[in-house]
Amino acid sequence: MSTTLAPAEVEVEQPQEAEWPEHDRPWVVIVWNDPINLMSYVTFVLQKLFGYSRQEATRLMLQVHNEGKAVVSSGTREKAEYDVARLHAHGLWATMRQD
Repeated sequence: MSTTLAPAEVEVEQPQEAEWPEHDRPWVVIVWNDPINLMSYVTFVLQKLFGYSRQEATRLMLQVHNEGKAVVSSGTREKAEYDVARLHAHGLWATMRQD
């Protein structure tokens, strides 16, 4: 007679937020308000660079205008660096940080 043993149950504890490895947390790209660029231009750049609809780009532009900043993209560090460089090339003030 053959006996098959069921695998033992293992309790897995989910890590708390502070325990997540640094490299697993996404990076976010923030566009900041500035006194130079027109609101229509900021909307245009967000549509062009990130493929946002006119409505979503306008919403983000208004968030930048009213709140001083808006997160416009997220992902790996390399993607964030690339997005910040593209925004700078279009004359927008942008930074990145790990979320």
